[in-house]
Amino acid sequence: MADRRVYVDYNATTPLRAEVKAAMIEDFDIYGNASSMHAAGRLAHARVEEARIAIGKLLGAPPRDIIFTSGGSESNNTVFQTMRRLGSGPDGKLPAGGRTEIITTSVEHPCVLNSAAYLKTLGFNVTFLPVDEYGKIKMEAYKAALSDKTLLVSVMMANNEIGTIQDIKEIARLAKAAGAFMHTDAVQAVGKIPVDVEDLGVDYLTMSAHKIYGPKGIGALYIREGAPIFPLIHGGHQEDGLRAGTYNNIGILGFGKAAELAADSVDRYGRELSVLRKRLRDGLLAKIPNIKINGHPTDVLPNTIDISFPGAEGEAILLSMDIMGIEASTGSACASGSLEPSHVLMATGAGPELAHGSIRFSMGWGITQADIDYIIETLPPIISRLRAMSTLSPAQAGA
Repeated sequence: MADRRVYVDYNATTPLRAEVKAAMIEDFDIYGNASSMHAAGRLAHARVEEARIAIGKLLGAPPRDIIFTSGGSESNNTVFQTMRRLGSGPDGKLPAGGRTEIITTSVEHPCVLNSAAYLKTLGFNVTFLPVDEYGKIKMEAYKAALSDKTLLVSVMMANNEIGTIQDIKEIARLAKAAGAFMHTDAVQAVGKIPVDVEDLGVDYLTMSAHKIYGPKGIGALYIREGAPIFPLIHGGHQEDGLRAGTYNNIGILGFGKAAELAADSVDRYGRELSVLRKRLRDGLLAKIPNIKINGHPTDVLPNTIDISFPGAEGEAILLSMDIMGIEASTGSACASGSLEPSHVLMATGAGPELAHGSIRFSMGWGITQADIDYIIETLPPIISRLRAMSTLSPAQAGA
């Protein structure tokens, strides 16, 4: 194993920023239940509300429109289960003539894809929009799918694998014109690019703390005032009855600090990470023949680059890099252990070979130019060795 470690899997999760860790340690003694009325409870409640304000500021949202959840999956499921309730009649069945159509995309996170698929088993008409070669939804297909029966449009703001950014503002405008609700999974976008819910015009937006250098196990759902919402978890009165369960004080406080830091640094993040992304892209293109950059060339997250290496299998690349101290991903961390090719790359038209031979490099705070240069130096001989072992023809393997 190499002595040097270069972590480039920030889209899977991020380390706690030092300021977040310090704030959480400082607040460990705030043990009161935020729902209690005594002094310890009031202190905990005050700190929870401070965090809510910080998260609202990051999104350009009133604090009252933010509810805390356990993470992105719970937030997304809450929205889809709300649509289930809205689309069902008093007998639990879908009424004839009601709004029972759901529109999402073929490149969503599994928790959205599976939530939509579940509603389909209940009788909802679900459309999974196709995307172009860059991962952008095909707008003509979207416009054709919209109707007076559309209940919800759910499109992720930025893709977790290839980094492509969707035009959520225009997608939301068309959804609202059709009378539908608009949801965006912004877990990968928040903190990396500016996100303003008022400008976007969405009804629901999902985010997660551990993607912005906060703790795991805590997330948030933005709900526009007046938009319907039904609790996924029933119980006590927490979050105005919308999400029961004792407040995760420390998680929420860490989330708030991470949101505060992200709001202050999102522009600098974009500038600095874009430089590193370009350096990695240009360096690998110059040193390794026959590779393909996946995702949109310009509408892409500043920290994310997904590359296919024909003639080399993704898992073998990943393990070889790990031996050399480079920690990356073959795609979504949520699909780890699956032998299926990336559903995102397959949706863009990449064949199984390109999908199986892809590596996602996602960078973050702490990555240096020296780290990028180490990847550029280390990866070419790995690809050359793996291609030499490949059963593909020399041309297919990039020789």
